[in-house]
Amino acid sequence: MKKSILLVMTTVLFTSCSVIRPGQAGIKQTLGKFKGNVETQGIVFYNPIISKVVKESIKTNNIKLFLTLPSKEGLSVNSEISILYRLEADKLTSVLQNLGKDYESVVTSVFRSAASDVCAQFYAKDMHSGMRSKIESEIMKKMKLNIEKQAEGINLISVLMKRIQLPNGLAKSIERKLQAEQDAMRMEFVLQQEKLEAERKIINATGEKDAQKILAEGLSDQIIKLNTIEAFKELSKSPNTKIIITDGKTPILLSNE
Repeated sequence: MKKSILLVMTTVLFTSCSVIRPGQAGIKQTLGKFKGNVETQGIVFYNPIISKVVKESIKTNNIKLFLTLPSKEGLSVNSEISILYRLEADKLTSVLQNLGKDYESVVTSVFRSAASDVCAQFYAKDMHSGMRSKIESEIMKKMKLNIEKQAEGINLISVLMKRIQLPNGLAKSIERKLQAEQDAMRMEFVLQQEKLEAERKIINATGEKDAQKILAEGLSDQIIKLNTIEAFKELSKSPNTKIIITDGKTPILLSNE
């Protein structure tokens, strides 16, 4: 019995286990060296005296930074930036061997260098306009090149320039320019509407003029006589007493009412 207890205690002493949960990757490190396969889920047994299990998150991580970036004209632009990245489970060993557990600081350092180099090629107003997506893309491209030189296994997903604070003078200048552009667009719209209204009036006037001309050309003496006869016929059907004075062309109606 004592031997059994001693065996169990010895086994427990020299054997331990670590649980790798979903969203994690782990690898056994024995006497400082990484050995075995990278595990993404389950239980890993190890000798706690000479070994341990190093676990890292393989979920998408977000690094938030507040930086002052240079611009092409030499201005300083304050910015809030997020770097989204993820560790590749099958290359965890490469990341830990080459960068260590403090790999996030490497990502940050690489970003600072890449962001400074890229932003220095753009004007400050570009960071606050539609050029922002191009700047983000250029920064990420440069980051990937620099990180791949140091280790494989860090998958950069995106660089997001969430907030850009331009120098006060430049910000006001851009606001005035945008306001002027909006005023010009508004005035152009008003002028276009006025032009369309003027064209409409010209078309209406031309139509009325043509109609009068056609009507005048169609009122011959014969047509007037026929219309007069038709008018007499309609008047004769009326029960009221009327006196019609005419020279045979244009009737003048006198009513006793």
